[in-house]
Parts: sequence; structure tokens; C-alpha cells
Amino acid sequence: MIVMKFGGSSVAGAERIRAVAELVRGRLAEKPVVVVSAFRGVTDDLLALAKAALKGDREGVQAVRRRHNDAADELGVDRELVKEQLDELSDLARGISLLKELTPRTLDYAAGFGERLSSRLIAAYLTKAGIPARQFDAHEAGLLTDARHGSANPLPEADAELKKSLGTVKETAVVTGFIGRAPSGDMTTLGRNGSDYTAAILGAALGAREIQIWSDTDGIMTADPRLVPEARPIASLSFEEASELAYYGGKVLHPHTLVPAIRKGIPIRVLNTFKPDLPGTSVLAKLEERAKGPRSIAFRRHLSVVSVTSPRMLMGWGFLARIFEVFARLQVAVDMVTTSEVTVSVTVDDPRRVEEAARELGSEFEVTVEKDMTIVCVVGDGIRAAPGIAGEVFSALRDAAVNVSMISQGASKINLAFVVADADVPKAVQALHRRFFP
Repeated sequence: MIVMKFGGSSVAGAERIRAVAELVRGRLAEKPVVVVSAFRGVTDDLLALAKAALKGDREGVQAVRRRHNDAADELGVDRELVKEQLDELSDLARGISLLKELTPRTLDYAAGFGERLSSRLIAAYLTKAGIPARQFDAHEAGLLTDARHGSANPLPEADAELKKSLGTVKETAVVTGFIGRAPSGDMTTLGRNGSDYTAAILGAALGAREIQIWSDTDGIMTADPRLVPEARPIASLSFEEASELAYYGGKVLHPHTLVPAIRKGIPIRVLNTFKPDLPGTSVLAKLEERAKGPRSIAFRRHLSVVSVTSPRMLMGWGFLARIFEVFARLQVAVDMVTTSEVTVSVTVDDPRRVEEAARELGSEFEVTVEKDMTIVCVVGDGIRAAPGIAGEVFSALRDAAVNVSMISQGASKINLAFVVADADVPKAVQALHRRFFP
């Protein structure tokens, strides 16, 4: 069997859902399990709706209701399929408005309605189109997670629960992406673009032959085509390369997507719903031939660089432990780390906690915070064996008049990462693409 995941742009409306049905029909012999996102833009609408309800404004519920009722009408399926969920959403907005409280748990509950609604309409349309389908809410089908609302991770027992729920289904299963269930029974979400993660979790649990991620791009690209129009798709990447790209901000895959696939050695293929005949990008455990030099350029924007300086670091001990103890206690994730004789600099992406960490560290050390920074990363398995790559990277940046704040090469030696100002990202990425992908 295979897992086919369709993102928000792939299920943006009735016309796109009809196209998805034909893609599924063409792969029925491979026994697909279908994972779907919310309709494009709906998750953002739901989060905005919840925040507006906190101020007494519940108008957003009607817009969500209209959009899904209109989609049901266009697809020729019964509006009653989504009435219960839409009424539940209305009750939630009323509760938020009355209680004047919006916790991370409630935000997850609100955000999950998009997938619960889209999956019901899509399953009904598949059945109407002659593809017997059955809808499943992943949180009820066994996708058990920890209780970290907004970025939950699956628990080990999820595999067995999902296999028990989905392993013997004769119809085409249509499963909600993005959402899971904490041990308390509360709904959780897997983070933005978490439907990719759901697809990989299901693929690993069910022993899929392949996990297909259908999106609106031609595959994993040499750079973000919004910045580099001449960027081109990459035929194949190793798990290691794809993991680095996802971690450093590649837009196509959720950063955690590869973990279940790597664990079970299941290939992932990234395909374009709008151009289904293109081969896309295959992400494999091992490539037959190692490519020379970089494969792609990724970036992650809107970070802060926190620099901590103290003479105690020179010939001392315990300095790093103290810094990271503060970050750990405040649950601040650190991405890059560089050190000099008396200074440690780190990048973090949680603006809510940066100031708190800086204040606490500032009572003992000299602390500076630079905001609006970006990690740019050049990735490729061939980097480790190709001399002079770093020189070419920084030569290209010099020619483009881009100033670099931090530099790091990972232990795997397949990436070279550095930090620049947000404003310099377009010219940095474009200069590197011209240099390595002429």
C-alpha cells in the first residue's frame, strides 16, 4: 500500500478535489491511504476566528460554514456531513467568547476543525465518484501524541493503535492530517504543515511501500522559487540531505516528516498535484550515486541571535552549562551555536521567550540580542568530499555585498549554514544559486 497526502492547495476547492479523486483512482491497485489537510487558508481562518472570539467577535464561524457548505453543494454531497462539526465550532467560539480564555489546548481544538471538515467532504465525494471511501479522524483512529500543544509528537504506542484501526479497512481510508490525541484525550496538533508528518506516521505504522506528498511544487527545488524563479526540481535526495533541508526551512516537507520514514526505510516522493505527470523528487535511504557539491539552498527567517559574553569563559568551565540550563528551563530551542574565547552566540526562533532568557542571563553576563535574522543553509552530500565549497559560498556572498554574522558546519558535514539579516536573504540566496546552479 501507499500513503497519499494532499495539502491545502491540492484541496482548495471542488475543482481540485475532483482532480484529487482521479489521482486516487489511478492508484487504487496500490491500496492508497489518503491523508488530507484543511482547505487552503482554513487553518489560519480558524486560528483568527478563535482569537476574535476572545474579544466577543464570532462572525468568522459563518464564513467557515459558508465555505464548507458551498464546497458540499459544488461536489454534490450532503451538507449534513459537516453540520455536526460546524455546530461544534460555533459552540467553541461561543465558549471562548463567554469565558474570555484561549489556552494552547483550545487553540489546538479550534485549529483541528479544518481537517475534520475537509476529510468528510473528500471521503463523501470519492464514494460518489465510484471510489468507496471511509473517513477517519486521526485522533480517534489511534494517533496518540504527547501533550505538547501546537507541536505534538507521536507516542510509541501510536503505531499499534493506527494499524488496528486502519490496517484492515477495505475502503479507501481518508484520514485527517495535522491532529492527534494526548493521553488526557485532548486534541493536539503536530505543528504547521503537520499533515506531512501524519502521512509519514501512518506510512510507518502501516508498512507503506511509499509515502507520496502531493503539493503545488514540482518537487524539492534547488531553492525557493519565490526568490529564485529559475530554481529547478531535484530528481532524488538522501534522507540525510532532505532532513537538513527540512530542518533549515525547506518549505516542502515538515521537519519531522522524515523521522518515521527513516525509522522504517520507506521512500518519500514529493509530487505536484497540478502536474501529476512530472516525476517529482524521490527521497531515499541511500542514493546510488553521490552528487558533487551542493544540492539545494534553504533558509529560516525571523530568528534572533543571542550573544552571551563573559571573561569567565576564558580558561573556565560550567559557562556553557549555565547558558543552556536557562534555555532548557524556558523551553527555548537553539538552532546554531558558535563560540569564541569569551562569547557564545546562538540562534533561537521563539520571540516570546528570547527576552525572558536575555533578562535572566543578563543578571550574570553581558547579553546582546539581534532580531530579524535568518539562517541560510547550503546542503548536499557532496559538500563533505568537495574541497573549496566554503570558499565559493563566501566569495559569492562577498560579491553580493552580504554580511555574515555566524557560520556553522554540521557534524555530518553535508551542510554549511550561516546567519544574515532578514533583508539580505533574497540577494544571498540568488547569489548562491547563480554560483552553484548556473
